[in-house]
Amino acid sequence: MRAAGAAADTRGDGSTRERILLLLKTNGRMNAGDLSRQLELTEMAIRRHMYVLESEGSVNIVAIRQAMGRPLHAYELTTEADELFPRNYHLLALDLLDELADDPNTAVLVDRVFEGRKRKLLERYEPRMAAKSLEQRVDELAAIQNAGGYMVDVEAQTDGTYMLYEYNCPIAQVAGKYQQACKCELSLFKKLLEAPVERTECLAKGGGKCSYRIG
Repeated sequence: MRAAGAAADTRGDGSTRERILLLLKTNGRMNAGDLSRQLELTEMAIRRHMYVLESEGSVNIVAIRQAMGRPLHAYELTTEADELFPRNYHLLALDLLDELADDPNTAVLVDRVFEGRKRKLLERYEPRMAAKSLEQRVDELAAIQNAGGYMVDVEAQTDGTYMLYEYNCPIAQVAGKYQQACKCELSLFKKLLEAPVERTECLAKGGGKCSYRIG
């Protein structure tokens, strides 16, 4: 068993940790012995991988009390680890929006859905813009969008304006079909920045990025 484990220890660390995460996803909480048998690795190797996964925020170490002896340590996935597995939120969102749009009696609600989302985002982020200069508001908006996965970059222009670039769109599938998403984002930016904002390029319309001229 030790010979097999030693050979397995030489596999790529990345692929081994992916297998560990998959086992925890399918089996739930497991201890080092369980994982050692499943992966043909030594328990020491398992603990080394778990240290890395815990530091990345993907795994929690939990102590399980036993009737006798010391607690048994086991591993389980964190809530954050769910993001590492395939998700189809955009399909659900599209199905729900299509259901509204396909019925003449509810088609008008599509616009209300996007307007309602914009209103909630405005209420959430407006306090972060209070008492800030335009430059500070632009930087704050970039931080907000980066936290949402938009991969933002900002460039100050010589004429006192700013260019804000979004290189990723987490809602691209929805925005590609429902332009209300892009319209509401532009309106949200104008309200948060309290400045003129012009979109000069759009990912949802085939652009390489979303580009905004501010001020």
